[in-house]
Amino acid sequence: MLPALAFGAEPAGASLSLAWTIPFAGMLLSIAVFPLVAPHLWHDHFGKIAAFWIALFLLPFAAVFGVDAALHNVVHALVGEYIPFILLLFALYTISGGILVWGTLRGSPALNTGLLALGTLLASVMGTTGAAMLLIRPLLKANAHRQHNVHVVVFFIFLVANIGGGLTPLGDPPLFLGFLQGVTFMWTVQHMLPSVAFCAAVLLTLFYFLDRHFWKRDPAPVATEKPQPVKLYGTWNMLLIAGVVGAVLMSGLWNSGVQIDIYGTAVDLQSLVRDALLLMLGLLSLWLTPKQIRAGNEFNWFPILEVAKLFAAIFITIAPAIAILRAGPEGHLSGLVSLVSNEMGEPVNGMYFWMTGLLSSFLDNAPTYLVFFNLAHGDAAHMMGPLASTLLAISMGAVFMGANTYIGNAPNFMVKAIAEQGKVKMPGFFGYMLWSGAILLPLFLLVTLIFFHF
Repeated sequence: MLPALAFGAEPAGASLSLAWTIPFAGMLLSIAVFPLVAPHLWHDHFGKIAAFWIALFLLPFAAVFGVDAALHNVVHALVGEYIPFILLLFALYTISGGILVWGTLRGSPALNTGLLALGTLLASVMGTTGAAMLLIRPLLKANAHRQHNVHVVVFFIFLVANIGGGLTPLGDPPLFLGFLQGVTFMWTVQHMLPSVAFCAAVLLTLFYFLDRHFWKRDPAPVATEKPQPVKLYGTWNMLLIAGVVGAVLMSGLWNSGVQIDIYGTAVDLQSLVRDALLLMLGLLSLWLTPKQIRAGNEFNWFPILEVAKLFAAIFITIAPAIAILRAGPEGHLSGLVSLVSNEMGEPVNGMYFWMTGLLSSFLDNAPTYLVFFNLAHGDAAHMMGPLASTLLAISMGAVFMGANTYIGNAPNFMVKAIAEQGKVKMPGFFGYMLWSGAILLPLFLLVTLIFFHF
């Protein structure tokens, strides 16, 4: 952990030892293990555990590289990445919690498949987080009477919280970053459509037959009251969701040319305006939505507070891992980086898909996308031209394989938390990976053969 003395405010990734990633690995293991071996301790003290890993990273880092370097990393993680991330989640979680689907919904295979298909389409229009937060509660209500309903939420995470967001830059943060780098909106739509459609079709078909199998095994529900027609309340919140989409688009299309330096982190004016709008839209929803609607949704703040505390630790402790990856062949992960090119230096697109995807399963998929985008070439025009297949591989890996773990994409964890509050016995961290390993990995192998011929 002592490769050299202080390197200033920004230690070079090539000089960082893999030992600096231990707190990040510890944070991931805590998320995986504590809910299994000490669930009550985790539920009551997960914030303190997250703070412990932050301290275990920052104190040695400050001792080796200086307090200034440690503060710089914290400010960059919070101001540059975490605060925009959590404000977007806050806005979408709050606004979607003000939309109530009330009435009798029977979670049949046809209805469940239809809801998953709708969410898959909406994910590219309003983002994976927006679509997931909008539809998870109606889906849980529709299946509350069923004994076997875990698979419904698992496939919801696969499709709505991840793969469905692959069609547009609005769908998932990595694609939005590509849009900011110069990848055109329609390039993403045209090139991602075949793979998204293929994965969605396979998963929806598999889900339908699996759900029909469990549906036949579940006892028939006993009707205790007259079925009620389905009604939608709080529909004005749809306009606020459109406002969220507009605010995100604005920050990508408007270049103000004005930057504010916050302790070494440059923040664009358009980003500040976007974050202010997101906060305002969330607060406006809280003000406008009657309490009865939120009560009908059993709305509470625990899911987003859990995500906020855990991801604060992830965003801070992940910094060394991202820096080492960005160092490319000079970093301590050079062995992994070298796998994406052949002996002549040409990109191996299948490996770009898998390396971007597997790292996105455990790291933040947005910076992982940028690492491999710049490693391949970095110029958007060239990436969309001669290296179009490589850009496609990076885009697919970052979006699709976020479904491999609970931490691969932010809405995964929120959906899990909301489902558990709805009395669904969700699998633990490794249990979920058994689901994704059994279903998604064979699918991604097939995707590799079809789209990259390797």
